[in-house]
Amino acid sequence: MKTIQVLLVEDDPMVREVNRQFIERVEGFKVIDMASNGIKGIEKILELMPDLVVMDIFMPEQDGIETLRQIRQQNINVDCISVTAANDVQTIQQILHLGVFDYIMKPFTFERIEQTLIHYRQFKEKMHAAGDVTQAELDEIIGQVKVQKEEHNPNHMIAQELPKGFNRATMDKVLVYLKQSSGGASADDVATGIGVARVTARRYLDFMEKNHLIRVDIQYGSVGRPINQYFIKE
Repeated sequence: MKTIQVLLVEDDPMVREVNRQFIERVEGFKVIDMASNGIKGIEKILELMPDLVVMDIFMPEQDGIETLRQIRQQNINVDCISVTAANDVQTIQQILHLGVFDYIMKPFTFERIEQTLIHYRQFKEKMHAAGDVTQAELDEIIGQVKVQKEEHNPNHMIAQELPKGFNRATMDKVLVYLKQSSGGASADDVATGIGVARVTARRYLDFMEKNHLIRVDIQYGSVGRPINQYFIKE
């Protein structure tokens, strides 16, 4: 197949750039443009006709749910993957009813979106090669993608309820900050970078490390106590 052209719709510039880098690390995918809300997203879809839209849900002016509705109402031939911090059942059901290929909850690792993109490419290749299909062949195509998703779905906190006292938006900020810190970051760095108290940053970092979202290295300087340096697991 040709390179799969992706439109990325996300209002946060930093998250948008991280997601772009993640997508383009997967062989055969290229982000051809980006939009900051659903209105601009629809305009760019009609202009560029991408193969795939990777879209946030909570955005200003027009959110992802309304944008998905308009895509379906206008019969626009484009596939969609939802990437969002929303984890309530009502929102999830709304999005799934609108026919997304996958639903990825923030914060997420590179491996999670990589597996989704690989499965998407395999699905498109099989559908492209198949032409007319029998029921058995269609069951095999759909069933294989479903099994692969289940096998590679991370079994950590990304898709689960957070414990009391933890906020998904703050957790998302910590993860995004670490993604931007190629050399890792200490609790002090994270606290300053996202504007929270050091004790709060440390609490989230410890929680995320225990749930295998990040890793920690202990670095020893010439003097003083060792420093925990946190990294995204990739």
